[in-house]
Parts: sequence; C-alpha cells; structure tokens
Amino acid sequence: MPSNFSLKDTTMFTTADQISATNKANLDTLTGLSTKAFSGFEKLVELNLAAAKAVLTESFNHAQSLLATKDLQQLLALQTGQVGPVAEKAAAYSRHVYGIAVETSAEFTKAFEDQAAEGQKAFAQAIDSLAKSAPAGTESAVAVLKSAMASSQSAIESAQSTAKKALALAESNVTAVTEKALSAAAAVSKKA
Repeated sequence: MPSNFSLKDTTMFTTADQISATNKANLDTLTGLSTKAFSGFEKLVELNLAAAKAVLTESFNHAQSLLATKDLQQLLALQTGQVGPVAEKAAAYSRHVYGIAVETSAEFTKAFEDQAAEGQKAFAQAIDSLAKSAPAGTESAVAVLKSAMASSQSAIESAQSTAKKALALAESNVTAVTEKALSAAAAVSKKA
C-alpha cells in the first residue's frame, strides 16, 4: 500500500464499493421488474386468447340459433336474451384485465417504494457522514440539509399515501360502474 494512502482514499473506495453494490441492486430490481412486466403481459395475452376463442365459439352458436328461428318473435327473444350474458362476460373480462393491471402495478409500486426507501437511507447516511466530518462552524448548514431531507421524506410519504388512496377510489369506482352495468343488463334481459 502506498505511503500517501489517506482516509480520503478509503472513503473513495467505500463509495466505489457502494456505487457498485447500488448498481448491482438496481440491475437485480430491473431484472425482477422486467420479469413481472412480462408475466403481466403474458397473463393478458392468455386472457385475450381465451376471450377470443370463447367469442368465436359463442358467435357461431348464436348464428346457428338465429338460423333456426321460425318467426320474428323468436328472433327478437333470442337477440334480447343475449344482452345480459354479453354484459356479464364483458364485465368479467374487464375485471380480469383490471386485476392483471393492479397486480402488476402493485409489484412495480412496491419495488419503487423499496428503492426510494433505500435511496433515502443512503442519503441519510451520507448526510450523517458529512455531518461527522464537517468542519467547525458548519453545523447550521448540516442542520438545514437534515431538515430538507426530513421534509422531502415527509412529502414522499404523503404522495405515496395519496396515490394509494386514489388507487383505492378508482378501484371502488370501477366496481360500482361494473355493478350498475350488470344491473342494467339484467333488467334488459328480464324484459325479454
């Protein structure tokens, strides 16, 4: 080891090690998120293939039923009888798509929250390290930095809480709209 090796050099090595560890962690996170995104896409493709197959089969069955009708009354009853089941299937499809989106989004949100927490922790450690090695007379500047960090952390937590509440409200609205659509479809089917 060279004789001019100093504490500053060890700090630089530690920082390089920290940067390397952070980069590895970020790559691991990106790999995990890519896998989760692909999994969500795969679920969506499977859902769409199943839905397309079901629609195709039901369309052919319905066409055969239409061809077998004897009069206009029977034709109207057959057409009107389709409203409720079609609405229910559309609502079920929408719920599945929404479920896939929420599941994938939740995984991304958790990963980003974890990364933000790690970043905040690393920043707090850097501020503490800076405070310990700061020259005399800079205590007020360090206090301002710590105060700014606490304020930003509070703002991030508030934003995360607001986003979660907005997501819960959106989910509630989707459920309410779906239920109203199903009720309307059921009412039309009963009239048939």
